[in-house]
Amino acid sequence: MKKFLITLCITLSIFSCKKEEEKKEFFIPRELSEVEIGLLIKDSTLNVRALELVKGYEGLFFLTSNGEGGMIDEDEVVYPIEIDEEKEELNFRAFASTSEAGFALSVASPTYLYKIGDQETTIVYQEDHEKAFYDAMAFWNDKEGIAIGDPTDDCLSIIITRDGGNTWTKLSCDILPKAKKDEAAFAASDTNIAIIGDETWVATGGGASRILYSPNKGETWEVFNTPIVQGNGPQGMYSLDFYDNKNGFAIGGDYTKPADSSANKIRTADGGKTWQLVAKNQNPGYRSCVQYIPGREAKELVAIGFKGIDYSNDAGDSWKHLSDEGFYTLRFVNDSVAYAAGSKRIAKLTFR
Repeated sequence: MKKFLITLCITLSIFSCKKEEEKKEFFIPRELSEVEIGLLIKDSTLNVRALELVKGYEGLFFLTSNGEGGMIDEDEVVYPIEIDEEKEELNFRAFASTSEAGFALSVASPTYLYKIGDQETTIVYQEDHEKAFYDAMAFWNDKEGIAIGDPTDDCLSIIITRDGGNTWTKLSCDILPKAKKDEAAFAASDTNIAIIGDETWVATGGGASRILYSPNKGETWEVFNTPIVQGNGPQGMYSLDFYDNKNGFAIGGDYTKPADSSANKIRTADGGKTWQLVAKNQNPGYRSCVQYIPGREAKELVAIGFKGIDYSNDAGDSWKHLSDEGFYTLRFVNDSVAYAAGSKRIAKLTFR
């Protein structure tokens, strides 16, 4: 009887695995052919590179390059929201949230990191180094978060919180990979950081364009090379996304040569250790943001930039140009709807 039960369990296990393989094998990507662009805000002074769907809140929060914020809830817009009336020339390029608060990060020196709560907004980190320039921010959970910026010493600037954003500590270059000459990051779309569970990937660019990887929420780090175009200031990865802890995609190029598509799209299937160029010499050229469409088995992606919107349903091997309308960044609500932001406008995108 015992032998029979063991045989039965093994048989059921094999059958279950086969069913799971068949399910994955028969996944059929869609053939999206158009995007409807519904303008939510149109303002000649607006410039947005940071927006996020707020945790625990059915809406979107965004930050502008002139120091303001705003909210969109079911297409109802609240804008502008003053972040700090006492400071002028704040330029926000990064925003992240927990279930308790939002966090707004300005780019240049002096850098200010604001914690935005229900009752008050406070500065929780300030950096006055003349080279300070922060690019992106994200949270692993409600207590632990990370922000990254250009080097002020011989490594990328990385600050981390372990107490819900109340205090932030800059990591020592002793535990970080040494930066190469002119290696930095781009504050183009607040998508230089990808997080899956405890794992973290950070995209650099400029003199070198590499992946900094941490398996343990920033405790230890290693670095992986990529084949994307790199070597001078405007070249490299501008945006990074991971569907799961194996499948990732990065896009960028050279914003001064936006038509160049020779080596601006790369993909990994082994958690970022190795990367392959895809769609070489095929559109799109330079794009500032790429995102996997949720629930589509790492097959469907959207890339966006000031030259338009593009879609892939084969993991990035080929792309369809959907619109010439330009944006800087986007975030998906579900598998058909996203918010996009850029110069002078924020819109809801509906893909069909």
